[in-house]
Amino acid sequence: MICNLCPRRCNADRSSVVGIKRSICRATDDVEIALVSLHAWEEPCISGKTGAGTIFFSHCNLRCCFCQNHEISAEGRGVKVSVPRLAEIMLEEAERGATCIEFVTPGHYTRQIVEAVGIAKARGLSLPVVYNSNGYELPETLGMLDGLVDVFLPDLKYFDSRLGEKYSGVPHYFEYASKAIEKMFEMTGPAVIGEDGLMKRGMIIRHLVLPWQWRDSCRCLDWIYERFGDDVYVSVMNQYMPVYKACRHPEINRPLLTIEYQKVVRHAREIGITKGFMQVGKTNEEKFIPHFNGEHVLPEVMPSGN
Repeated sequence: MICNLCPRRCNADRSSVVGIKRSICRATDDVEIALVSLHAWEEPCISGKTGAGTIFFSHCNLRCCFCQNHEISAEGRGVKVSVPRLAEIMLEEAERGATCIEFVTPGHYTRQIVEAVGIAKARGLSLPVVYNSNGYELPETLGMLDGLVDVFLPDLKYFDSRLGEKYSGVPHYFEYASKAIEKMFEMTGPAVIGEDGLMKRGMIIRHLVLPWQWRDSCRCLDWIYERFGDDVYVSVMNQYMPVYKACRHPEINRPLLTIEYQKVVRHAREIGITKGFMQVGKTNEEKFIPHFNGEHVLPEVMPSGN
């Protein structure tokens, strides 16, 4: 496949032939998954009591210098699976009691996901489908998911796109992410929470506060509230850690200060945001980073009889 799925439009040939021009995200047409799990640490309306059925895809079109998941996003750790196997994984997550099926960083596999969700739904999948994205997407690619995704969970990382260039290696981050988020809202409409406290439809916009960048964080919140009001949920996150290549930028090579986070949370309240989540306590610890060991990716092999 010649790929122009994301704003990079790198026009790469993603076939598995050796020696081809590789895409910037390094993904091929073969789906690669690093972990399948029941994730208890998402927003409460996503995780519920049993955990979200997360499927962590390998590769990413961003190059965030502070990425906690760099083993899979940049280094490509993962296991290749077929589209039918991806559909089976969704059904297995449902059998484990997942509250939803959550695709994590899935944009570069949009075509395969569309096919796999169709197979899974034909076989009885009825859980909400959650699309957990870095926000750097194209509206036309997202449109392929119309009717298949129930909840969008995008990041809005930066208001000032110069920060996107500096820390995530991409041009025009806000310009593209804002249009993508507007497209997501167009596809789902206002958030709907069921009687069980779980989100059935809608959007949660995540924002990770970075050291020294609390003013940019406030500008992100201003845009979200001015554009969507109380029709979406906002998740303000304090879990930044100076990992991976953050040491190349001395200004962010430290943990986030409590006062920096509090300034952003206070601003959210002052502008009128009521539908939101904040993180309490120390979430910037390695114990909260998943172990990308390929768990539940391949079918279980039953022991042979004697």
